[in-house]
Amino acid sequence: MLSIGGLVFVFVCVFGGYVLSGGKFGIILHSLPYEGLIIGGAAVGTLIISNSMEIVSATLKSFGKMIKGPKWKKKDFQDLLCLLFAITKMIRTKGPIAAEKHIEAPEESALFQEYPNVLKDKFTITFICDYLRMMTMNFDDVHQVEEIMEKQLEKHHKEEVRGSEALQAMADALPALGIVAAVLGIIKTMSQIAEPPEILGALIGGALTGTFLGVLLAYGMVGPFATRIKQVVDEEAKYYAIIRDIMVAHLHGNSPQISVEIGRQAVPSKIKPSFYDLEEALANVPAA
Repeated sequence: MLSIGGLVFVFVCVFGGYVLSGGKFGIILHSLPYEGLIIGGAAVGTLIISNSMEIVSATLKSFGKMIKGPKWKKKDFQDLLCLLFAITKMIRTKGPIAAEKHIEAPEESALFQEYPNVLKDKFTITFICDYLRMMTMNFDDVHQVEEIMEKQLEKHHKEEVRGSEALQAMADALPALGIVAAVLGIIKTMSQIAEPPEILGALIGGALTGTFLGVLLAYGMVGPFATRIKQVVDEEAKYYAIIRDIMVAHLHGNSPQISVEIGRQAVPSKIKPSFYDLEEALANVPAA
């Protein structure tokens, strides 16, 4: 919601300053529908031309991220740490085979069901189970596992950030599309060059509305939207990186407590559980 508040603040300051300086809304309001159609239609068209429907759909869905912010909260990070603690403790005490019944059907596992927010995220469950499955097959070369996990996280991040990149490309194009709308307005003005000055002035003002609108949308709206969405995706990626850190620490032979502590240190500072809060939570983790 902070992004929406910032957008309102931008428009209030821009148009409020215009009115306070003696500007009149008449010309802008008269030209806005036509200039908006030219610029907005061209911008949406370039988005569709330059991207697949999958990316266009991801771009539309990414607006939810901008409004809601990162989906992972402090409780979700703590639940993830507790789940991975239980899993690594089970593997350490009972062996990798003990984890098979949990990773083959995680939706039926009482262990995973203890953490419903973790369970409902498909990528999280797939990421955890795939690498636990590798461990049960004795694929435990730490450096190779870490490299593969890093590549998978990088691929997932690139897929998630595509909406932000598409919006940024649109923002980069908007000032030029505003000039296109302005040039069309000048062409229209030149075709009526015999009109009196007051009419020509209104026509030129309407043409310049296109340049104004293109720049405002680019730097006051679409560009900031793209930046915010990328920030949210980057912050959500830290959640998945914790899984990698804990599993790699486990493969290095660290105890479950140490592995989870390594993961805790990677939690974003503003929502990072304290050592004692996590210790209390781990004490209440149910037996696998």
